Amino acid sequence: MQADQTIAAERNGPSRRIWPMLASLLLVGLADCLILTAPSPGLGWFLFAVALALALAGGALARNRVRYALNAGAIVIVAALPLIETPSLPGLAVTTLALAIAALLAARLLPSALGRLPAVLMRYAVLAPFRLIGDGFSARSSGAGTELRRAVMRQAIGWLVPLLFLAIFLWLFLVANPVLDLAASQVSLGDFAFPEPIRLFGWAVLAAAMWALLRPRLLRRFKRRPAAEPVTRTESLLFGRTAILRSLVIFNTLFALQTALDLTYLWGGVTLPDGMSHADYAHRGAFPLIVTALLAAVFVLAAMRPNGPGVHSKPIRVLVYAWIGQNILLCISAILRLDLYVEAYSLTELRVAAGIWMGLVAVGLLLILLRIALRQTSGWLIATNLISLAVTLYGCAWIDFSALIARFNVEHSREVSGEGMRLDLDYFYVLGPTVIPVLDDYTARIGRRSDVDTLREQLVLDAHMQASKDWRGWSWRQQRLMAYLDSTDGNDNNSSILPD
Repeated sequence: MQADQTIAAERNGPSRRIWPMLASLLLVGLADCLILTAPSPGLGWFLFAVALALALAGGALARNRVRYALNAGAIVIVAALPLIETPSLPGLAVTTLALAIAALLAARLLPSALGRLPAVLMRYAVLAPFRLIGDGFSARSSGAGTELRRAVMRQAIGWLVPLLFLAIFLWLFLVANPVLDLAASQVSLGDFAFPEPIRLFGWAVLAAAMWALLRPRLLRRFKRRPAAEPVTRTESLLFGRTAILRSLVIFNTLFALQTALDLTYLWGGVTLPDGMSHADYAHRGAFPLIVTALLAAVFVLAAMRPNGPGVHSKPIRVLVYAWIGQNILLCISAILRLDLYVEAYSLTELRVAAGIWMGLVAVGLLLILLRIALRQTSGWLIATNLISLAVTLYGCAWIDFSALIARFNVEHSREVSGEGMRLDLDYFYVLGPTVIPVLDDYTARIGRRSDVDTLREQLVLDAHMQASKDWRGWSWRQQRLMAYLDSTDGNDNNSSILPD
């Protein structure tokens, strides 16, 4: 027994933490170089993701887990590829999710059943921010290692909290007091300048994140106490079989009326009452129908809960299938409503996001239908929805929505198509410099206009100001734009056509 405790102590002691500790320090320094001190977001994000993939793979290889190492590294690198195109919130979100999965995979903590994945990710995410401090205290109380090593560890942990809060309070005081801010900016030791407190805080956050990736652990589950005797419960009058059955009959009838109206006016193109256009009809229902579909999904999940009254009732299951089908049609109608409204009033980033959200809701309803038909768990439903969200974000990370929106608005503008709204040039400036080729194509089709020329000059100036002179800020999208601008220099910019 004593020998087993000694082996366990050595396995979990400071010697086991040497590789994660060194790797965390190196990764924090690399992040400071590639991200924190970079002039603008760019290639540094992808290179740092590759470094994290190599660190995870190296940790698995050190334990002779070759297959786990290759799979973990490949997951992170493939997920981080959109960061080469340009750093974006969808790309960073997918990369973060991939890092969590790869860390669990390298540590052999990833569950084999898809339905258990959301719970495991949640247990990992809840514990991750506290892993560094928790391991520090456990190392302080551990009996493994030499007295000198334990003393060094105790001193390091003893200074961790004071220095962390010192950095936070110092940063707050520098923000609040311009005199202290000026004095801190003048503090230097030769060529060495004292790091800003916010940068020190960034190092601390990065260190905690790196440690959680390299030494992942899961929050312990609390076992439920078995019931002494099975309790027989009477059927709920509020949400029992009878109430659910009546609700589904009423809901299906009401939704059938709405579906019939949509099939008549939206899909059939029947003339609306006087004074009402299809755009008005579409705008009134696009967003409320999605809220309706979400509420319907909540009701279905409650009605078909495990061991609930609807699970073993065939009439309820049939009505649930019919209602989910109607809700999917409702989502498709909402997307069509949005499309009609966009054709009349132009496209915006918010409307693109709304269309993507509507599609995700429709997919979620379909997954609820599959979950009931296949008798899967709620964990399976959450995991499949998480996969659909990750796939959607991964695709969005590759798309230049600014150029896509600008191209759509040009094609449907009154100046080009002869109908619709006039082109909103002010919104083009909000979209950013990547719309310059679209503006050139627009000018080539309608002729020169002074307001378009002025807008183009402003966007070109912004493009050159945003273009990073540092390799860490490079992105493929920015490179393509600058190459396009270089190719049009010396030519008539307004006679160029958008390249393939």
